[in-house]
Amino acid sequence: MSTTIKEIRAPLFAIIIGMFMVLLNMTAMNVAIPKLMNTFQSPLSLMQWATTGYILAEAAIIPVAGWLADRFGGRRMFILAISIFTICSILCALSINAEQFILFRILQGLGGGIVMPIGYAIVFRISPPDKIGTVMGSYLGVPILIAPAIGPVFAGWLVDYVSWPYLFWVNVPVGILGICLGLRYLPKLESQAQAKLDKLGMIFGPLAFAALIYGVHQGGDAGWDSMQTIIGLAVGVVALLLFILVELRSSEPLLELRVFRSWSFTSAMLILWLTAVTFYGNFFLIPVYLQQVKGFNAFDTGLLMIPQAIACIVLMQIGGRLFDRMSVKPLVIIGTALLGLGAFLLSRVSSGSGMGMLIVAMTLAGSGHALYGMSLNAFVMKSAPQALINRVTSLNNASQQVMGSFAVAAFSTLLTARVSASSRAIPQVEIWADAFSFTYLVVTAVSIVGVVMGLLIRKPTALTDEAIDQPDARGLDS
Repeated sequence: MSTTIKEIRAPLFAIIIGMFMVLLNMTAMNVAIPKLMNTFQSPLSLMQWATTGYILAEAAIIPVAGWLADRFGGRRMFILAISIFTICSILCALSINAEQFILFRILQGLGGGIVMPIGYAIVFRISPPDKIGTVMGSYLGVPILIAPAIGPVFAGWLVDYVSWPYLFWVNVPVGILGICLGLRYLPKLESQAQAKLDKLGMIFGPLAFAALIYGVHQGGDAGWDSMQTIIGLAVGVVALLLFILVELRSSEPLLELRVFRSWSFTSAMLILWLTAVTFYGNFFLIPVYLQQVKGFNAFDTGLLMIPQAIACIVLMQIGGRLFDRMSVKPLVIIGTALLGLGAFLLSRVSSGSGMGMLIVAMTLAGSGHALYGMSLNAFVMKSAPQALINRVTSLNNASQQVMGSFAVAAFSTLLTARVSASSRAIPQVEIWADAFSFTYLVVTAVSIVGVVMGLLIRKPTALTDEAIDQPDARGLDS
C-alpha cells in the first residue's frame, strides 16, 4: 500500500482519465441531440432516449458495481468498464440509424456506470489515510468539475465545425490510454472469490433505481400526472421498499444499508443528497438562463461557465487540504452558506442584469459546493467499515444519481409551471427571468437546510465489521 501521494500519482492518473472521458461524454450529449435528430431523421421523442437510455443503464449497473469489484477485483472491473465504454464509443460513431445509436448508448451506460463508483473505491483504498482529502480535492475533483464545464463547449465546436461522430471517436485514444495506464499502474487489489451473489437484491436494486430515475425524467418531460410518470415512480417505490427489506435481512447484501446505523454516515449522506440536488440543479438552470434570457448559444454558454469551473478547482483543492487538517463540519457549514448566498444572488438577477453580477453569483454557488463536496465524500467513506468500501461507493453513487435526476426534473417542472402561470402581456424574456429567479429561491432554501444539517455532523465513527455483520433477520438470504 502506498504511503505518499507521489507514489500513487500514476494510478490516480489512470482513474482520472477514465472518469473524465465518461463525464465529458455525458455532458456533451445534450448539445448533439438536435444534430442527431437531423442526421437520423428522427423525432425528439426517440432521440432523447440516447440520453435517457444511457442514464437508466447507468442507474441499473451502479448498485451492482460494488459486488463486481468485490468478486472480480476493482482493477479488473475498472479496466473492463473503460474497455466497454471505448468499444461502444466506436459503435456509436459508426451507427447508421437512431435505433442502433440508442442501443450502443445504453451499452455504453453500463460501462460508464461502473467507472465512477469503482474509481472512487480504488482511490480511497490506495490513498494515504491522512491525505485522503487532498487526493479527493486536488486530483479526483478535477474531472468532476472540468468535464461538465467544457463538455458543452467541446461538443458545440465538434458538432458545428467538425462532425458529430467525433464526439465518440475522441474517446478511442483516451480510452486506450486509460486502459494501458490501468494495466500498468493500477494495483491488484484483493478480490473476494467467494463473495455471495445477492440474487433478490440484484433484481430489486437495479429495477428500483432505474424505475425511479425513469419516473422523475418522465415527470419533467410528460408531467407528474402522466401515466409514464406514475407507473415509473410506483414501480420504483415498490421495488425500493422490497430492496431495502431484502438488503436488511441478507447476510451478504448487494448494497450494505446497515451503515446507516452510524449517525456520522447518515448525516453526511443526507447532506450529499441535498448537494446533489443543488449541484445538478445548478448545472441545469444556468444554461437555461444564459440561453433563454441572455440569448447565448450552447458554445458561448459553455465558455461563460469556465470561470466558475476554475474557481471551483481552486476551492476544491483548498477544501481537500483543510479536510486533512480539520473536521469536515466547518467546510460543510461555510460551503453550503456560500452556495446559498450565490443561489440568492442568482434569484435576484433579471433580464437586464450585467454579466459581471451573474458570473460572481455563479462562482459563489459553485465554489461553495467545491469547498466541501469531495471532502464530504471522503468523510462518508471514512465513516464506513473499510471492508465495505466497494459497496458504500456504489450506494453513494446510486443514491446521488437518483437525487440528481430528481433535481433536474423538479427544477424543470418549477420553471415550466412558473412560465405557464405568467401573464402573456409580459415579454417572453421577462417571463423566463422571473421563473429563473423563483426557482433559485428554492435552491437557496435547500442550501439553508444544508447549513442546518452541517451543524449536526459528528466526527466519523465507522461501525465495526461485527456491528455491520448482524442482519436484522435471516431467511431472505439469496
